[in-house]
Amino acid sequence: MTPAIDDYETFFRVNEPRLRRAYCARLAPHRVADAVGAALEFAWTHWDRVAMMEYPVAYLFRVGLSKSRRRKEGRLPAPPPSEIAHVEPALVSAMRRLPRRQREVVWLVEACEWTPTETAEALGLSLSAVRTHRSRGLEQLRQHLGVTTNA
Repeated sequence: MTPAIDDYETFFRVNEPRLRRAYCARLAPHRVADAVGAALEFAWTHWDRVAMMEYPVAYLFRVGLSKSRRRKEGRLPAPPPSEIAHVEPALVSAMRRLPRRQREVVWLVEACEWTPTETAEALGLSLSAVRTHRSRGLEQLRQHLGVTTNA
């Protein structure tokens, strides 16, 4: 039985911004819209299957990556200054220094508020790998930013 159309509309309204933010960690700004569009098009055409998934956003994240894949991925470009006004200025540079997987995991878990399980599913990693990348990435960010913790 296919879910009602308003279920997809609710799904879209809630999850389109999450997908868009998540792709920002992986793709150049000009490719984000294409990935979001590809993922949500897949969700629409396969809604009966997607609606039954435990982690549909994580699955769609991978769909969008696959459909927008290029052969050689460059470094994460710096966002325009107008988009980072509410962020510690040194954070952008520190994030760019992280290895790709650490940057992706830290972005998805900390900035996009994905669960470690959703992040593992989206990136094709084990849960322990996500926890390791997150821990190491946060530690490197603290070092780059000169932040100390009370441990």
